[in-house]
Amino acid sequence: MDTTENADEHADESPDSTAAAAGTDGTPGPEGTTVTGAGPGTAGSAPSGARPPTVRPHPAGPRTAAFFDLDKTIIAKSSALAFSRPFYQGGLINRRAVLRSAYAQFVFLVGGADHDQMEKMREYLSALTRGWNVQQVREIVAETLHNLIDPIIYDEAASLIEQHHAAGRDVVIVSSSGSEVVEPIGALLGADHVIATRLKIEDGCYTGEIEYYAYAENKAAAIRELAEVEGYDLAECYAYSDSSTDLPLLEAVGHPSAVNPDRALRKEAVAREWPVLVFDKPVELRRRLPEFSAPSRSVLTAVAVGTAALTAGVIWYAARRRRPAA
Repeated sequence: MDTTENADEHADESPDSTAAAAGTDGTPGPEGTTVTGAGPGTAGSAPSGARPPTVRPHPAGPRTAAFFDLDKTIIAKSSALAFSRPFYQGGLINRRAVLRSAYAQFVFLVGGADHDQMEKMREYLSALTRGWNVQQVREIVAETLHNLIDPIIYDEAASLIEQHHAAGRDVVIVSSSGSEVVEPIGALLGADHVIATRLKIEDGCYTGEIEYYAYAENKAAAIRELAEVEGYDLAECYAYSDSSTDLPLLEAVGHPSAVNPDRALRKEAVAREWPVLVFDKPVELRRRLPEFSAPSRSVLTAVAVGTAALTAGVIWYAARRRRPAA
């Protein structure tokens, strides 16, 4: 993904950031998940491969939810960069941008990204999308989603999502990647809500400006707003993330867990005695669930439109309630 020359020096910085499509917890996860620092009152580390406690059923009372970051938490790559090749084939980016995206993906997987790197990548990716046709982006994502995303979904994350649904909780994906990418992935996984970055659109094309950035404290504010609308008791909710930039999100719930954490988040999780989960088994949903029937391309394209409108409505509603009366 390419834009300006001065952005070139940041090609090694990786996001769970604004999507390249205009579009990265705490009872721990399912059987087979590795867990360390296994919760309050348990210092140190559990033996490798230890089975963490199962997700508790939702008790009678206020509704609850499980909030999941996306990149390196549910999927094994950066969703913002995963679609670079289809965008190249669709004429949206050039070959140089594809190579830069591949390198950024590598850096992201190896070391994650700190706040400054995230900000630079946000600026780079939002500028890159200037002039892209929104409908074309949605169609490319819908057409290539299964081939790109199905094989990189963590089996452990899919099991954990199932457990929370079975326990009566909503599942909410909260990602800094763009809505045109995150919403179809949410539909693929059966998420109840999606919170994602939105780029500004005029005359059917992206302007290169960010309308809403789902990052850091903004994620925490968004889940508080959604909790107000949906009636979630955040003290009884769960959250999962790999990045220290998501500390506000993890702190906002009663049951946080670190998943494949970067160095800074691992340090925080150990200090706070949060569970630390290791997800390392990407699996195709079709192989994991033989009865799995993926949403059609037309459904995924419609989801990218409809969920964006719903998410925008939730944020508008909460912001309006905070506004002082005239």
